[in-house]
Amino acid sequence: MRMLYCLSNLRYSLFTPVLDFFYRKSMGMTSRRNFLRSIGAAAVAASLPVAAVRAVQTTTPTPSEAPRRKPKNIVIIIADDLGYGDLGCYGAVPGISPFIDRYVQTGVRFTDAHATASTCTPSRYAMFTGAYAWRKPGTGILPGDAALIINHNGSTLPKAMKAAGMATGAVGKWHLGMGKGPGKTDWNGLIEPNANSIGFDETFLMAATADRVPCVYVENGRIANLDPNDPIKIKYGFGYPFNVTGKDNYPGEPDGILNRKDLKMDWSCGHNQAVVNGVGRIGYMTGGKKALWNDEEMADVFVDRAQRFIKKHKDEPFFLYLGTNDIHVPRIPHPRFRGKTPFGVRGDAILQFDDSVRRVVETLRAEGLEQDTLVIISSDNGPVLDDGYKDRAVELVGNHRPSGPWTGGKCSHHEGGTRVPFIAVWPGVVPAGRVCNAPLSQVDFAATFSALKGLPVQPNAFPDSFDQSALFYNPDAPSVRDHLIGQDFRISLRVGTMKYIYPGKWNGLPTDADPLTGQLYDLTVDPEERYNLARKRPRIAKQMAARLLRAKTLGYTRPGYTPAK
Repeated sequence: MRMLYCLSNLRYSLFTPVLDFFYRKSMGMTSRRNFLRSIGAAAVAASLPVAAVRAVQTTTPTPSEAPRRKPKNIVIIIADDLGYGDLGCYGAVPGISPFIDRYVQTGVRFTDAHATASTCTPSRYAMFTGAYAWRKPGTGILPGDAALIINHNGSTLPKAMKAAGMATGAVGKWHLGMGKGPGKTDWNGLIEPNANSIGFDETFLMAATADRVPCVYVENGRIANLDPNDPIKIKYGFGYPFNVTGKDNYPGEPDGILNRKDLKMDWSCGHNQAVVNGVGRIGYMTGGKKALWNDEEMADVFVDRAQRFIKKHKDEPFFLYLGTNDIHVPRIPHPRFRGKTPFGVRGDAILQFDDSVRRVVETLRAEGLEQDTLVIISSDNGPVLDDGYKDRAVELVGNHRPSGPWTGGKCSHHEGGTRVPFIAVWPGVVPAGRVCNAPLSQVDFAATFSALKGLPVQPNAFPDSFDQSALFYNPDAPSVRDHLIGQDFRISLRVGTMKYIYPGKWNGLPTDADPLTGQLYDLTVDPEERYNLARKRPRIAKQMAARLLRAKTLGYTRPGYTPAK
C-alpha cells in the first residue's frame, strides 16, 4: 500500500495495471484465495444469468414519485476511509461500532450504496455537484494548497438546500480546494473562493486532509485562531510526497526526514515533510503556531461545531454536512478511545467515529429534532490499512475484513473501493429495521434531497444525480438507477450483477481502446472479481464499454437533463 499511496499522489498512470496488486498485498485480501478456486473460469462464464445480459440493455426507469412528507432538517455524516465491512451491522466484530449498530435498527441499512470514486476528492466533488468528477480535469487527489475545484457559479447541493429555505453548514473534512491555487492564495486573510462560495452559510473545515498542510481549521474562509504576528506560509515542493533530500523545509522547522527519530508516529511513505504535533505530513508550512490543530482533539472539535450549528438553527430548517477525519491517517484518536479495540489505532478510530455519530444524534434528540431530521451515515470511499504511517493497521487487522466480502478498497476500481456503508434514519418516516438492496450512489444526493424538500431540479442542473427519494419511504421500491459508475484508477460500470472496468489511462475513457482488454465480472458468483469474462462474453463487454463512452459524450446520465446552451 505504501507504493500505491505514493503513486496515487503522483498520479503515475504507467503503473495503473499493477495498482490492485499492491492493494491486495496491503489489505491482506489473500485470505479468501480458496473462494471459487474449485470453479474454473469456464464454469463461471457458463453460469452467467441471461438476466445479466439483458440488464445491459435496460432502459432508464421513470423517476420516483415525489414524497408526501418533507424532512425539516437533513444531516449527512461522512466518515473518511470507512469500509463496507468496518461496522458491526455490516459484519464487523461486535463492539467496534456499538451506537451505530443500535441506531441502524431505527432506520434502513443499504447494501448496494456507493461513493462515486475510491478516493476522497472526486467522491466529495460528486456529492456536492451532482456530477461525476471524471468529467472535469484536475479533480483527483488534491494537495492542501489547491484552488477550489467546484464551480461556485454553478449548481450545487448546498445552494439547492438554501433554495429550499434551509440554513446550510459544513463541518470537518473538505479536500475540494479553497482559494486561488498554489502561490496565489493569501492564507492570512480571507481565503476566496471557499466552501461558503458554493452555498454554505457557515463552515468550519480543514483545508484538505489531516496528513497534509496547512494543519489549521478554516472558519468561514479565515484561519481560526490565527495570530496576525505569526503569518502562515505553505508550499508543496518538488519532492512531494517523498522529501528525498530532507532539505526543502522552511528554515528552523522540524522535518520528517531530518527529525525522524523524534516523531511520535513514524511514516512508511510520503509523510516526511512538515512535522506538526509530532507527526510528519505532506507539504511544508511555517507560522500559525496558535492556529495549529491537535490531532487527538480533532473529532471532539468537529462534533462540538456540529452541535453548535444544530442548536443555533434548531428553530429553522437546516442542512448540515459533517465530514469526520476518522478513520483517515494519521490515526491518532483521543486517549479515551486508545486501546479499546483489538485492531490498534485504526479500530480505535472507528470506535471514535461511532461515538461522534452518537453525540450528534443525542444532540438532535435533546433539542427535540430527531423526528424532523433525516440522518445519513456513509463514507467517502473504501478502506485502507497502511496509508503512509507505521500504525500497525496491517499487523493488527486479524480476521477483520474492512471491505467485507468485496475486493479492493481505497485507490482501487474494484467493488470494495466504492461500495460503502450507508444508513438512513428518520423516525416515523424511514421504515425501522429494514434493509434496502437497491443500487444507490452518493452523486444522487442533490436530486434526492431536492425531491425530499419538494424542490424541482432545474433541467440543466446535476447532470448525473438521480432522484432516489422513494427508497427512503419504501426500501422495497424499485431504484430509478439501473447502473452505477465509479472511478479510480479507471472508470467502471455496474449494470445488474455485471461490472465492467474500462481499459486505458488514468481516469480516462479513450475511444480507441479495445473493450475486450477491459475487465468484466459477475459479482453474483465472483464477488472478489477474480475471473475476467471480457473475452468470454464479448457482447456484454462491448455494450458496457459503449454505454460508458455514451455517458462521456453526452455529458450527463440523468433522465430529463438538458445541457445549458
